[in-house]
Parts: sequence; C-alpha cells; structure tokens
Amino acid sequence: MSITLIVPGLGGSGPTHWQSQWEELHTDCRRIKTIDWNFPDKDTWLDSLDVCIQACEEPPLLAAHSLGCALIAHWALQRNSVPILGALMVAPSDVDDRITIPAEALCFAPMPLKPLPFPTMVVTSNNDLYVTAKRAQTFATAWDADFVNIGDRGHINADTHLNGWQEGWDLLQNLAKPNQSTGALKA
Repeated sequence: MSITLIVPGLGGSGPTHWQSQWEELHTDCRRIKTIDWNFPDKDTWLDSLDVCIQACEEPPLLAAHSLGCALIAHWALQRNSVPILGALMVAPSDVDDRITIPAEALCFAPMPLKPLPFPTMVVTSNNDLYVTAKRAQTFATAWDADFVNIGDRGHINADTHLNGWQEGWDLLQNLAKPNQSTGALKA
C-alpha cells in the first residue's frame, strides 16, 4: 500500500479537518511535519516537502489543501526528482489574487501553470472564498488534471463539516489506479 502524504495549507489542518481525519482513519497517511504551516516560506516549505517525498519507500500519493496545492505545483516544476503516484489538489488557493489571499502567502505567487508530471485531480466548490470555480478550472487545465466541482462547499475545510470525507478519499484512491478513468471531467 502506498503512503499518502498530507499537505495542509496555511495554518495547517486542525483536528476536525478532513486531512486530519484521514490521518486518524487510514494508517497509510502521514502529515508532513517538518513545515511550520503558520509561516509560509516557499523555499523552506519546498525543502521540507522534498525531504518527506524522498523518504517514502515507494511513490506516494499527495493530498493537498489550499496553499498546499501551490506548494505541490512549485515542487513538481522545480524539484520533481522522484516519482509521484498522484496528487489530489483540493481548494487550491489563488496565490495570484492579491485581494483574497493572505499577504503572508503571496510568496507562492505566481501559481505555476504548466502540466504536472503525475496524475492530478483538482477539486473545488462554487463558493470558495480563496479561488473561484473558473480559476480552479484554469489550474486544472494548465496542470493537465481532472476537475471536480463538489457544489457549494466553501473552502472544503473543517468549516464544511465533511468529517472523514469519503468522497475525497475515493477520488484520491482512483488516482493510484493505473490506466483507469477517475470518472471526473478532464479539464
């Protein structure tokens, strides 16, 4: 069974966030612990992510939320030195939008907009405060990713009350299946 690396966004993911619940529910999940999620620094975060990915015994799955999606996109295009099984990019914050993004996260701008070298799925909602559905679709298209809109679910975080978010877990697991369609729309 492959490892799933949990990649939170700004502030990390508290105990009621689906990422934290996945860690409790699934023994193959591990959070990247070497990052201070309260102080975004692109180079420091990239270094930590790279070390954690390289420490995996086999290609991992990545489950990112919010600013963690930008982190993975930067990593994939700058430091991708080991294979990745797939990445679930949930509610990717629009780091190029100076109105909605917290000032401390602007160090991740501009958002990389090139195809990612591993299977990727972008999951968004209609009413996310940090990215419009149209902009999330732009990311999916640029990253050559599948695209899923789950309706009115805000920033798809703890406030959304998704609990263990089985639908998201199933989407992630489908990324790990070779040569199978996820059933999602291709961007």
